[in-house]
Amino acid sequence: MLWPLLALLYVPPCLAARKSPHDQLVELAAAGDGIIRLNERTFDLLTSPNRDWSASIQLTALNPQRRCAPCKEFDPSFHAVAKAWSTAPQEHRKNHFFASMDFDDAHQVFQKLGIMSAPVVYVYPATEGLYAKTAKNAPFKYDFSNGYEARPLAEQLSGHTPIPIPYKDPINWSRVTTIISLIPITIFTFRTIQPALQNRWVWAVAIILLSTVMTGGYMFTRIRGTPYAGANGAWIADGYQNQYGQEVQVISFIYAILAGSFLMLTIVAPRQLSPIRQRTQIYVWTAINFVVFSILVSIFRVKNRGYPFKLMF
Repeated sequence: MLWPLLALLYVPPCLAARKSPHDQLVELAAAGDGIIRLNERTFDLLTSPNRDWSASIQLTALNPQRRCAPCKEFDPSFHAVAKAWSTAPQEHRKNHFFASMDFDDAHQVFQKLGIMSAPVVYVYPATEGLYAKTAKNAPFKYDFSNGYEARPLAEQLSGHTPIPIPYKDPINWSRVTTIISLIPITIFTFRTIQPALQNRWVWAVAIILLSTVMTGGYMFTRIRGTPYAGANGAWIADGYQNQYGQEVQVISFIYAILAGSFLMLTIVAPRQLSPIRQRTQIYVWTAINFVVFSILVSIFRVKNRGYPFKLMF
């Protein structure tokens, strides 16, 4: 009679020592630094039909013999998001788990799920408890159309976690180094071109060039997204409301020559001390102005059929 009584007294400690599936998953996540390393048994444990937790599972093939370059590219991003989730408050963290399963550890699971390529990320929602979804509890498949970066992964998975994943992009030290190295180069360049920046003629030329390009229709073509040239290499578009990119370049060049000729006639030529040189410049720049303006009018006639006026051409 004594032995059965002792056996009955020994049963409760044994039952108490047996851990629940949820506690086992919590321990596995802690042992894996936030990621549960899955095999066939732990996969069934994590995705059991009666679960009050959700899980993000990466199915991958990291063995070098598999030669899965996307798997190697995506794995650091998945680990970064899982590490960010490990910093969430415990009351939320214990209701969602991150796990990774390699093909070599559970190839039968891959076959059961019908997975023919990797990587794949599935999110299994909770079926019971506070975070259970009212709709069907089919797993959500992550869309890799946004690439293998960690930020889009964290943003999509945050819609299936108890709270948004507290992910922050790591500091891009290469960009910081590049910016720091550009500071002395920028200072040296500024000191070198400072005399030119303080020269009013440099600013005058820059403003004239910018004005001619904008007047030529650059913003018009940029806003409307017109092509560089038309069919069969045509560069002049018909009508007032059409213009090609190549046409902008030609018209801008013509405007620049006309503006330069006017500047030479109004500023440079009057300052010549020699009468012969002054007279020569006036004749030359007047002729250039007349010829180039005639070309501009002829282009206008081609563009707008029926325009009756012309100069030389």
